[in-house]
Amino acid sequence: MKPKVSWYPFTGHPDADTCWSLSTGPDGRIYAAACAESVPGGTVRLARYNREKDDLDYLFDLAEVVDDPPDSGRGTQCKIHYSFVPSMSDGILYMATHLSGPPIDQPAYSPWRSWHDPERCFRGSALVAFDTKTDKVLWWDTLIPKEGCRCLLIDEEHGLLYAISYPRDHFIIYDIENRTRKDIGRIGSINAQALFLDNRHRVWTTNDDGRLVRYDPAVGRLEVSPFQLPHNPQFQTGWHSVFYDVAAAPDGRSVFGVTWIAQPWLLRFYPEEGEWGRLVDLGPATQDRDPTLPHDTFLDHCGGLVIGGDNHLYYVASRWRDPVYSPYPDGRKEREGVVWRLDPETHEKQEFTLLERPDNFSQYVPRGAVDRDGDLFFGHVGYRPVGIFKVSMPPELKRPNAHLPIRVWG
Repeated sequence: MKPKVSWYPFTGHPDADTCWSLSTGPDGRIYAAACAESVPGGTVRLARYNREKDDLDYLFDLAEVVDDPPDSGRGTQCKIHYSFVPSMSDGILYMATHLSGPPIDQPAYSPWRSWHDPERCFRGSALVAFDTKTDKVLWWDTLIPKEGCRCLLIDEEHGLLYAISYPRDHFIIYDIENRTRKDIGRIGSINAQALFLDNRHRVWTTNDDGRLVRYDPAVGRLEVSPFQLPHNPQFQTGWHSVFYDVAAAPDGRSVFGVTWIAQPWLLRFYPEEGEWGRLVDLGPATQDRDPTLPHDTFLDHCGGLVIGGDNHLYYVASRWRDPVYSPYPDGRKEREGVVWRLDPETHEKQEFTLLERPDNFSQYVPRGAVDRDGDLFFGHVGYRPVGIFKVSMPPELKRPNAHLPIRVWG
């Protein structure tokens, strides 16, 4: 019997067109970014799943708490992009904003065109410290002037936040106590969508052509690996095969990851084995296709990696109607978001359930999370208003405090 899947549209923010960031807070509850990036003057609101009401609460508008009004004429505080990180010691959920939303009186926003325009330029990624115990914003700061934050990570033991900036693709270190930033330098032109931390406090990501990039605090600079992440050799060179999503494996010494874009690829990586770690190729995440035909990269997608209460990996991969490679019967939507379950011991994959959005497609899921009760949640990108999915897990696949150890990157 398939688990119950529930859909929660952002009715409290009907302009919301994307939910890039969804995360478990330090309190074990699910937080989601209701982003409005295609609407002139659009802003992002913080939502939280309320289990008692079985609905979403809307906590605040980011533009208001960081004093950057949507009608300022600048690029707006429109979204949080893979940039929720929890601090377990004090119950703070950090979040950083990203750019792309146009000013109130323009149809679109270009960060390069407006870079030197004080009236139009995006003010910068706003870093917000939200206390989940009191539901109060404690403070905020500009994390990256003029740029957005593509993804965020916390090294709580060292009191540091790590970020990748957009559009310049720089690696940023932020000291939380002193509220100071350090720019380590440029990675490339194609932003990776994820950062992750190993047990030696080294930070990992990827560059333009899918090579691992590592920052070791003991070395103090960015290092690049001699090999690329796996990709389809039929029509890819490795260019653009950057990390899209990464989840720490239950063994505590490896991570599961998926690449982005054009046939995403699953992998497992052991960062502390050998000079550059050990990589396990788990194959393509989405269906076979005719490589001579073009495929929409919004259609062909995988994300939402999360470790469930049963210590299995769950992720959402798109599936679409294809007469040769996926000839499923009429009566079903032409695009589907399939939740897969992967055994970390055997790497065996099985179809677990489908995400069902009653009014539209559900194939594009950026991020997933598990709450303290063991249910899975997935953010969605699509037609307005977007929202989040909840997968009510069977009792035998749940455990108390299923969110621990908590994910520390967005």
